[in-house]
Amino acid sequence: MNPASATTENPSSFAPEAPFDTRKLDGLLEERDIDALIVSSKHNIQYLLGGYRFFFFDYMDAIGLSRYLPLFIYPRGRPEDAAYIANSMESYERSLGRFWVPNVVTKSWGTLDAANLALDHLERLNQKPRRVGVETSFLPADAYSLITSRLHNTELVDCLVPLERLRARKNKAELDLLRRASEGVVESMLAVMSSHGPGVTKRELAEALRREEVSRGLIFEYCLVTTGANINRAPSTDRWLEGEIMSLDSGGNYHGYIGDLCRMAILGEPDAELQNMLGGIEEVQQAARKPIRAGAIGSEIYAAAEAVLARDPRRPRMHFCAHGMGLVSHEAPRLTSTGPVPYPGDDAERPLEEGMVISIETTLPHPKRGFIKLEDTVAVTANGYEAFGDAGRGWNRGGARKTTPSLAQ
Repeated sequence: MNPASATTENPSSFAPEAPFDTRKLDGLLEERDIDALIVSSKHNIQYLLGGYRFFFFDYMDAIGLSRYLPLFIYPRGRPEDAAYIANSMESYERSLGRFWVPNVVTKSWGTLDAANLALDHLERLNQKPRRVGVETSFLPADAYSLITSRLHNTELVDCLVPLERLRARKNKAELDLLRRASEGVVESMLAVMSSHGPGVTKRELAEALRREEVSRGLIFEYCLVTTGANINRAPSTDRWLEGEIMSLDSGGNYHGYIGDLCRMAILGEPDAELQNMLGGIEEVQQAARKPIRAGAIGSEIYAAAEAVLARDPRRPRMHFCAHGMGLVSHEAPRLTSTGPVPYPGDDAERPLEEGMVISIETTLPHPKRGFIKLEDTVAVTANGYEAFGDAGRGWNRGGARKTTPSLAQ
């Protein structure tokens, strides 16, 4: 590994065309009285750079005695003063014209390098920021301490919510990526279900799903899987047997955007009780979709689902959740403060916007029949919604046993 020589682009004399809505970001920052941003999370940097993600550190950040820490600096109202602090090897990407940012510094190999270079850029600005937004959940302690020590008269505040609201409304290109991710996940699940039969282990199923998703251009993130009456969702040596049900719940990543869905299968034919259980879940799912449209209040989704759940005798065991999807699972709109992932439901009483994407999921863990769930992804449109990857919503039939590599045993 031979790093390219560190280089710096000269600042541009004109305002560049950013790949995001700078006026919206400026307004969000003004609401929080934030003068400048130091962005450190991969997902937000990817968004702010228009889809760019450095391939060398796509999977692992650690290197040497530190870690990769890209930083994006944005002074409110001045995109011409934005900067990207990059790893030295990202000079390769700069030479390919990958960055819209006027100021690109490719000199960093660790957290303190990156933090010092970011602060150098802020200090060169004509207007010094009073309040700087940082992502406290995504900024290493040593970098945070250094920033605090050098910015003596500057207040550091968390900027997660403004950045989340900036990303909440997806453009057409982003929606296409989410559609591809969702369809790829469901196609992969149906392929695994139809080609595996009695005796296959949960680990084999998870490995088969990984291969199917990768073959469709996705990055496999996880597989939650159950077979039979056991509701433990971790891959294991437990086997799928004749007459048993199976659930596959997986996240597949397509160019950073996450497809997260769940589908059901059975070895044999579902009896009346199983049909009724999945039918009840489907009724909740469809009810939750009905109010979705631009301008509707987010809490209407929960109200519609609850109206169906309230008359279901299995209500004490059933659970419903709706959350935003995009570069992050459970991102804005955040519609509840009582879901499985703890956060405030700040968007429950706000209107939905065209281009928002929502995951809708209903779960029924049954002590005798097993784990039954549907999870769908829908995009908010002007007059309703569009469902992504909407196939395979009933009881899919398992197929013949398929041999998988020994590493999955």
